[in-house]
Amino acid sequence: MVKHMITNLAASITKAASTQTYYTIRFLADRDRVDDAYRAYGYFRWVDDTLDAESTTGAGRSVFIERQKSLLEKCYRGVPLRDVTVEEQMLVDLIQRDPDRNSGLGSYLRNMMQVMDFDARRRGRLISQAELNAYTHWLASAVTEAMHYFIGHCCFSPHDQTRYLAVSAAHITHMLRDTFDDVRAGYYNIPREVLEANHMTPRDVKNPAYRAWVRSRVELAHSYFKAGTDYLMRVQNPRCRFAGFAYTARFEWLLDTIAREGYSLRPEYSERKSLGTGLRMSWLTLSSMMNFQQAGSLS
Repeated sequence: MVKHMITNLAASITKAASTQTYYTIRFLADRDRVDDAYRAYGYFRWVDDTLDAESTTGAGRSVFIERQKSLLEKCYRGVPLRDVTVEEQMLVDLIQRDPDRNSGLGSYLRNMMQVMDFDARRRGRLISQAELNAYTHWLASAVTEAMHYFIGHCCFSPHDQTRYLAVSAAHITHMLRDTFDDVRAGYYNIPREVLEANHMTPRDVKNPAYRAWVRSRVELAHSYFKAGTDYLMRVQNPRCRFAGFAYTARFEWLLDTIAREGYSLRPEYSERKSLGTGLRMSWLTLSSMMNFQQAGSLS
């Protein structure tokens, strides 16, 4: 009864947060890993929402994330747990079902916890380029390993320098898109070194130097997406390939939009919810899949 409640909670959190993620898991994840995929997404969605809540103070965020980090380590050490909330039980169930901390799931959990810990600590302060790079690497590692763990886990996927580039590109694009919302919440996604060198604040998005930095990020993301597409074409499982192409298509159109507007960011990109953007994303996904089929027929 309790397990069923946790499963329903995880699925409902996922669906409320991201319908695309919900249906990606439902239709593309390995059948025996669907419920755990909802737990994996639902748990960290709950953690992120708790950290972002206006009612959560700085001290409260620190106490909360330290508890979650401790819970993660205790679960892997097999330490008996007391007073676990229903949301935390999602994490407990995941590790009990796969206690190998070196599995794809273990990599996802550890890297995503680092992402959450960093977000909890960076609020209200400037970050360095090295911190920004580490942040993107943790996120890209987590999402990529989760994708391979839950979708086609028995199939081949390359382990080379291109493995995390598609998701790294998506994260770079995501941070550009959310610049205005993040600044209001106290999260600054532009490195301290760039701000200090150009005598700017994180709010100076119209400054030519800020726009030049945005251009460099757009160009980097484009190069990462290209290399990431080549990587996905070498992934054996077709469901995993499709999930990867669909994920990157959610962001690639935005890079073109930002470039077309002179690398001047705006508060909202509401067209991402429009029919036209949806059709373009579908076309990008299908084009990538067709390119894969064509490459396979020529090899």
